[in-house]
Amino acid sequence: MGGKNKQRTKGNLQPSSSGRAAELLAKERGTVPGFIGFGTSQSDLGYVPAVQGAEEIDSLVDADFRMVLRKLSKRDATTKLKAMQEFGAMCKEREGEVVKGVLPYWPRIYCKISLDHDRRVREATQQSFEQLILKVKKHLAPYLKTIMGYWLIAQCDTYSPAASAAKVAFEKAFPSSKQPEALAFCKDEILNVLHDHLLKETPDTLSDPQTVPEEEREAKYFRILTCSLLALKKLLSMLPKKEMHSLEEKLMSLLSQNKFWKYGKHSIPQVRSAFFEVASAFCRYLPELVKAEAPRACPAVLLSIDDSDAVVCPALWEAVLYAIATIEDCWSHVNAKKGVLPKLWTVLREGGRGLATIIYPNLLPFISKVPPGIVEPKLEYFRTFFSSMIQGLSTERAIASPLESSAIITAFMECLRFAILQKIEDDQRQIHQMLINDQLIPLTDAVLKEPRLQNGPLFYQMAEMLSSWEAKAELSNDDGTDEVFQKLLSNFWDHLLKMCVLHVDTLDADEKSLFAISGMLEILRNPKSATKPMNRKSLKIRFTDEEESEINSENGKLMEVRNSDSEIQADLQHSSLRRKEHLENLVCNLAELSIVYVNERKSEQHLKFLAALLKSFSSNRVFQVLLEQGNEAICAEAESQNKIKAHYESPSVQFLYMNLINWLKEDWRKDTHFLVDILYSVLNCCNSNDERKIILDDLTKMDLKWIIFLQIIQKACSNTTKFSLVSAWLKGDTLGERLVMLADDLCHLGLKPVTASKESPSSERWTLLSLVLSQHIKHESLIGETFVERIIDKLQEALSKAKDLSEAGNTEPSVSFICDVASSFFSSVKGCLLMPSSEDLLLTVFQLCAQRQDVMHLTDLLVCKLKHTWMSGVNSLVRQLQGMQKQSTFLHKSALWVKSQVQSSSLDVKSLQVLISEVSDLLSQLMEAGELSGHLVGAYVEHVMPNKTEWGKLHESLSTEWMHKPLLEGRLSMNCEPLGSCVKLCGTTKLPGHLCTSALLSKMVLLVLENGIVHGNDDAERKKIDNIIAELLYSLQWIEELESPPYLLLEYLHMLEEMHITFEKFSTLSSTTSLQQTVFDRSEEHGRLWSLTMAKVIRAENTVSCEMKQLFKTTEGFLPLTEGRLHTLQCLSPFLIEEEKRELVFHCVAKLMMCTQTELSSTDGAFGCLSILNSCLNDRSIDCDHLLPGILKIIISWKTDNEDSFLFSCNLKGTSAQLLGFNIEMIRYIPLLLKYSTAPLADSEWDFIMCSMLAWLETTSENRSLYHVPLVQIFACVSCDLASALSAYFEAAAPETTENLPANLISEWKEFFSEGIHSLLLPLLVKITGETKNTSEASFQNSVLTSLGEALTYISKDQLLNHKLPAKFVAGQKTNLPDKLQTLLNTLSPLLLFQARPVQISVYHMLYKLMPELPKFDDEDLKSYGDEEEELALSPPAALMSVLATQELLLENILECIPVGEFAVIQPLSDEFCLVLGYLLTWKLTLAFFKAASSQLRVLYSQYLRRTKSLNKLLYHLFRLMPENPVFSGPTSEVPNKDTKTFFTEELHLDVKGRGVLSSQIPHLACSVYHITLKDLPAMVRLWWNSCEKRVFNVVDKFTSKYVSSVLSAQEISSVQTSTQLFNGMTVKARSAAREVIATYSIDDIFIELIIQLPSNYPLGSITVESGKRVGVAVPQWRNWMLQLSTYLTHQNGSIMEGLSLWKNNVDKRFEGVEDCMICFSVIHGSNYSLPKKACRTCKKKFHSACLYKWFTSSNKSTCPLCRETFF
Repeated sequence: MGGKNKQRTKGNLQPSSSGRAAELLAKERGTVPGFIGFGTSQSDLGYVPAVQGAEEIDSLVDADFRMVLRKLSKRDATTKLKAMQEFGAMCKEREGEVVKGVLPYWPRIYCKISLDHDRRVREATQQSFEQLILKVKKHLAPYLKTIMGYWLIAQCDTYSPAASAAKVAFEKAFPSSKQPEALAFCKDEILNVLHDHLLKETPDTLSDPQTVPEEEREAKYFRILTCSLLALKKLLSMLPKKEMHSLEEKLMSLLSQNKFWKYGKHSIPQVRSAFFEVASAFCRYLPELVKAEAPRACPAVLLSIDDSDAVVCPALWEAVLYAIATIEDCWSHVNAKKGVLPKLWTVLREGGRGLATIIYPNLLPFISKVPPGIVEPKLEYFRTFFSSMIQGLSTERAIASPLESSAIITAFMECLRFAILQKIEDDQRQIHQMLINDQLIPLTDAVLKEPRLQNGPLFYQMAEMLSSWEAKAELSNDDGTDEVFQKLLSNFWDHLLKMCVLHVDTLDADEKSLFAISGMLEILRNPKSATKPMNRKSLKIRFTDEEESEINSENGKLMEVRNSDSEIQADLQHSSLRRKEHLENLVCNLAELSIVYVNERKSEQHLKFLAALLKSFSSNRVFQVLLEQGNEAICAEAESQNKIKAHYESPSVQFLYMNLINWLKEDWRKDTHFLVDILYSVLNCCNSNDERKIILDDLTKMDLKWIIFLQIIQKACSNTTKFSLVSAWLKGDTLGERLVMLADDLCHLGLKPVTASKESPSSERWTLLSLVLSQHIKHESLIGETFVERIIDKLQEALSKAKDLSEAGNTEPSVSFICDVASSFFSSVKGCLLMPSSEDLLLTVFQLCAQRQDVMHLTDLLVCKLKHTWMSGVNSLVRQLQGMQKQSTFLHKSALWVKSQVQSSSLDVKSLQVLISEVSDLLSQLMEAGELSGHLVGAYVEHVMPNKTEWGKLHESLSTEWMHKPLLEGRLSMNCEPLGSCVKLCGTTKLPGHLCTSALLSKMVLLVLENGIVHGNDDAERKKIDNIIAELLYSLQWIEELESPPYLLLEYLHMLEEMHITFEKFSTLSSTTSLQQTVFDRSEEHGRLWSLTMAKVIRAENTVSCEMKQLFKTTEGFLPLTEGRLHTLQCLSPFLIEEEKRELVFHCVAKLMMCTQTELSSTDGAFGCLSILNSCLNDRSIDCDHLLPGILKIIISWKTDNEDSFLFSCNLKGTSAQLLGFNIEMIRYIPLLLKYSTAPLADSEWDFIMCSMLAWLETTSENRSLYHVPLVQIFACVSCDLASALSAYFEAAAPETTENLPANLISEWKEFFSEGIHSLLLPLLVKITGETKNTSEASFQNSVLTSLGEALTYISKDQLLNHKLPAKFVAGQKTNLPDKLQTLLNTLSPLLLFQARPVQISVYHMLYKLMPELPKFDDEDLKSYGDEEEELALSPPAALMSVLATQELLLENILECIPVGEFAVIQPLSDEFCLVLGYLLTWKLTLAFFKAASSQLRVLYSQYLRRTKSLNKLLYHLFRLMPENPVFSGPTSEVPNKDTKTFFTEELHLDVKGRGVLSSQIPHLACSVYHITLKDLPAMVRLWWNSCEKRVFNVVDKFTSKYVSSVLSAQEISSVQTSTQLFNGMTVKARSAAREVIATYSIDDIFIELIIQLPSNYPLGSITVESGKRVGVAVPQWRNWMLQLSTYLTHQNGSIMEGLSLWKNNVDKRFEGVEDCMICFSVIHGSNYSLPKKACRTCKKKFHSACLYKWFTSSNKSTCPLCRETFF
């Protein structure tokens, strides 16, 4: 049934389901069979109907409940668990009446399922039962008797959560008071169930043997057995006493069964444990029944006394104690000597088998209940008992566990005291001796020998026992008890002494044992003062004088109560005198022994033992004994001893001078703690503080080790008693002077170079210094204040020297120690920083910290330590300054030091960063000074800030390199040589002082603003802050204006960003209006860089304030013009609105008209006005076009009046800067005039412009040696720019513009002026590049080269071909070119290697114009090549190829380490950049040359490239230079919704001056070269691609398919569509969507249609040729032609149109009668396009020479392919 894939009976539409069957049962009406189920016991088989008639079902049980109850009868545990959880939830949610309907069926289910094997099911059952109870409440009563037995068993479940749930349910059903009654109500039924479970049930009756595995059946049976026994115990404990009698009969029947008693020997520990718990319960609640069954009960319990299972043991011992207490004649039922005691001895000898904590606390109650008859003879009994315990203690398990050993020792001592108290007539004395001599003393000995037992409770127990005995010895009784105990004590002390002597009286005495003896004696002397170990035992035993014990029948625990405990307390004081005497005797004996070993054998452990004894027992008597013993040993020094004795009476002092000092002086001794303890013992015995001070001063003067003094002071600080003994000495001069000397020595020692072998054990000396400086007792320093100050002075001196030492490592330990001392001094001593020496020390630590650690050779750890030291010092300083109005010298000195550091120009970025962060931390500390913070911080900033003169020097120290860029770009104009530092920045490693100062001060100011601290006058503070931020902006502008700032400055900028020292940060914290005013004032006063800074601020804020506008509102506003005002106006001009700009222009024009000859080149004259005009016009056109020609007329009038002011065709050496500046501005004006003027110019004006331009260019050409002079360089640049502007003007002139020009102007321009420009500039370029080999040294020429290159890009092809350059030829160079052209190539090609981008780009543009002219010279030569030569190759221009070879070598070195396909980032304008740029440009030229060549020539050139492998190298390099994602990010005019722009879709503009996106120029250029290569050399690329390794193959394929193929396919299709090429007899059409080209060829009656399909990875993949319609062509011929077309398209380096053209020629020749070559079956050869010319003399068939060559080489024969005759 239920098989999903079985064949079903016809009509049975659904598979079987037990769940649905249960539902059907519930719903069916009529006769339904009932289910037979278990009743409350196995014997009571009851008929429990599943459905009691249809009517009752509907009325009593809810359908959902019926379903759940059915599920509960399933066998699967998970089903039952879910069903039970569902049942609980339904009980909770449904109405009470609905739930009550379930009650008749619940007992049967509960009784079965509460015993389920799965513990989760049992837990869920109890939880659901709880929900049921809460819902039905008292309606459960009728079913209680059925359920209660199982419910009680469930409460004793071995699975705690299930038991807890059952208990909770029971408590919910019955309050605590009602629970006994409920049990009494069901007691018979409960007992029936328990009786059955304990006596009748078996594993097979509880579970079905056919379905349940044996292991599971047994586990369930044993669990139910355990639970039933525990339930019986619970029943006995909870039933009311009056109900007990009615149960006696039933219980008697249980107890009378042997099966019940056998559970004590059961194999399962849980069952045994539960059995013993039941036995205890019977003894407790029904003693009479147990007594009746004593013959069975006693052996069952007592003979199991050696059960060592941890589960059983607690219950067993409880049962044992109950049994011996309850059953008076219990011992008569067992053989104690053979059955019980031997088992007990075994357990004791084995140390309780790991259960000592459970077993041993029960021993005393046990032995107290053993009757006298059994223990005879007592001596042997006690001997065996205690010996076994000692043996048990010696087991490894007992020793290893402190709890176990403590339990054994405690039990031993309790039992020993019990045994001593026994009154035995005959052999009491003997027993006492045995217990002391053979038990207690050996136990003590064992404990002393074993370190793990020494911290146990033995010595405390012993002290307690002695107190008890002493009390009893004092109480005089008639029965002679006091004498007994006196003898006992005497015996104890004698034997203890002997035992201790045995330990001490040996040379190799164990040190731990000796310490244990001293510890024991200390505890015996004063048990309360000694720290007791943790005592976890809750049971206390007190002894009675008589053997009386009361048994508490409630809990069965045995407690013995002492009657006269208070008497002991009263007698303690008296008895302690007796003990003191014994102890002192013992100590004297041991001390005497020890001193002998110390003096004679130099025994270290005996000396330590002696120290420990003296620490606890420091009395003159002990010292006297030591002296006597010492005198006997040493007689030689009798005379000095007599002097000491005469001087000091006290034995302790004599001992100090005779013995202790000698020990202290011993150098070899490392550990001196114990000697210091002896010293304190001596001091303790002294009479007065004066005597103690004299002794300690004497010690101080002796040459003792410093660690001794450290230990003396440490012990004094940790103990007030000891401190009082040495306080006078600590404050004294002797110690103070020694400590000052120590500090001095230490500091000098630390600064000397340390040799590797010699160790410096100075750490304890530093610790001593730290301790005396920082430790305070009762708010006073340990030593005198003056000495503290002197020590601090010494430390400060040492650190100052450490600063100057540079040898790594020497200073480290010393600095580290000083740090520790200073730190602890600063943080712990109040008022310490009011001493000048402390402030100096703090300053020195701060200086060490604020310098780079690698310069100072300090480790990170040490720097952290130093920082912590000065931070804690400043913290203390701030707290102290708050309380008093006193200036801090530290703050003043540190500020001046910081100022000198930043102005010195000796810092690099890392040093500056360290300094700034330290100063920031210092300010942060000062800001915590409450009200004083504003004053402190303000003063600090004031001290660090330079004054006006210092700022001036800092400005001058900045290099003037910055001027080049703004002068060249025309943002500033100058007519004087710039003054200031001309230092070249390229090699600098230190930052200029200005940058450091501005960065530090800005950080300080930003911190102040962030924390909102204001001090003093608001406006004055505001001005200071503005000045500082202005200087920071000045620094940043200086860096920005540098053309290529060195890495150091970029690092500096990065640091500013990281530390948030930025203008943005300032603008978020404060208003910038006043800052703008400050910068404007500086700009107006100084001009230059301040003006550029002002422009930057305005751009950032995007506003121009009214004050600035006032400057140019009136003519008087900027008159007279100064350099400052001129530069300010130039920088302001971009921000002015048109009206303001126009007004400014009017002022300037007016001023120009009034200029005299002398004012032409002055700032306040024509130069200044022209500069402002140029700046205004430069930005954008303004509505004053009519003025522009007028200005030109003014300039022409100046030329007429004073031609010398115009630098035409002259030598500039000695020319004034003013004249240069004036000419520069005039030259700059002319391109602006051409750009913006709309009015036509007159002939004379054009003549002036043209002639002036040529004249200025001649000046430029003649003065190339002066290009290093900035203004000459600018002059050269603007002259070339003017030539470029004119060239561009005429090149782009529209027809309407040319109509307005003078008649002959254009022809004059082309024939004369343009020729003039390039005849000057081309040789100039060659000369400059020839003279400059390394542009990095002459970077000033780059700007000239840029302008020069820009002008040369306008040169025409004819002008290039007619050049006047000197001839240049290369020996051995193979060429077909005319000399002039070859000279040009040889001159310009090498410049592609020049390390300057402008030169490379301009040369490329010039050569690009020549490339189409070159192949025709090889065309003529081609005719001379005969067909005889095989595999012909022809080199592209040799000049280009030699450059390419050089580039390939260099590039291989750079790129070889980068895998193909990985993008190599090239830094713009680096050497690598220029090399890669030149290489790619060379290839662009080569490819342009290739494209211009004919098909036949291309074959030869490509053969050359294949041989040299140049193209392969190029392709590998391209895949390193092209980015993985070539997205174009530049500006595009296309609609933004179109496809993503890539470097393949966007055209590359190579502009000489274009510097906008240099970073993307190489990737874009690489993509451009790859695009052209694929387009013009597809066959060669395909050949390379197929030969690549697999990884490269995939990279190339993926990249090309994704980015290039679509572009190339579209271009091919487009070129077919737009082609103007006409074929006679062939039409070509293209389908762009399908990427297909259709060629239709027709001649006479023949009609052929071919379809050419481009692949997705075109041009890498093969082009497929498919057949369309064909008429009049045989199939073989048709296939032949298709194959030929496919071959042409695959192997020719050209477009589809060119391939089709070749194929048509081939077919045409075929029809003209030319026969096919019988090797390739084609008329025209597939790769070199030749006709079959080589004929066989035998068969007369003609072949292509290339085909024959291949045939001969591959077949190794020289026969005709057709007739097989030898080919001649």
